[in-house]
Amino acid sequence: TRPQVILILQARMGSTRLPGKSLLDLGGAPLVGRIIERVRRCKKVDRIGLATTRKPEDDPLEALGHSYGVSLFRGSENDLVDRYYQAAKALNADVIVRVPADNPAAEPDEIDRVIAYHLQSNNDFSTSYPDVLDNGYPDGIGAEVFSFKALEKVWETATDPRNREHPHTYVYEHPEIFRIGTIECPSDFRRPDVKLDVNTREDYEFMAELYEYLYPRNPEFHITDIIQWYDTVYQVA
Repeated sequence: TRPQVILILQARMGSTRLPGKSLLDLGGAPLVGRIIERVRRCKKVDRIGLATTRKPEDDPLEALGHSYGVSLFRGSENDLVDRYYQAAKALNADVIVRVPADNPAAEPDEIDRVIAYHLQSNNDFSTSYPDVLDNGYPDGIGAEVFSFKALEKVWETATDPRNREHPHTYVYEHPEIFRIGTIECPSDFRRPDVKLDVNTREDYEFMAELYEYLYPRNPEFHITDIIQWYDTVYQVA
């Protein structure tokens, strides 16, 4: 049987740098809604789950998840490894695709590409994020892919609070345990200088501008459209 590929989106209202960012408006819909809209177009994902915390302040995220028809899971606030692991178990995942809720320009084609690579590679962990492995990708369009066994191993063995807060750090720190791989960014949008994650007010204003321009022209805008806008409209203004 084919492995169950479950995309789990992590979100919470209590972001330290930009509180409430998950529900900030992007072209008429909340930021997390826009991400769900985009990742829904992934062809290699069987189900999408939204994993938030048990805190009452995250109730609006639960409501949002229901309104978008995704599976919902509530767990630990700071132990993200546990939140992912429990969500993956609840959703019967064989393969977990991790997308943080600050990537409203997630690119479905590229997420599919890293999933396909992961499934044929025999890796424990595959990524198309540029943060550690220099692959030329713009920041914020890809995903991390874990096998369930690898996530379980992290869950069982990582103890450092930093490694509980970021599911991938333990993996990177232990290449002797995990088989890790990345894919190269296609040359037509190989732009590591472009940052598309939303962590600060400034990032949000940039993303709001991007959505205002691109979304009405094509709701399914591609990373190549973003690069074109970035180089010819945004930088020039």
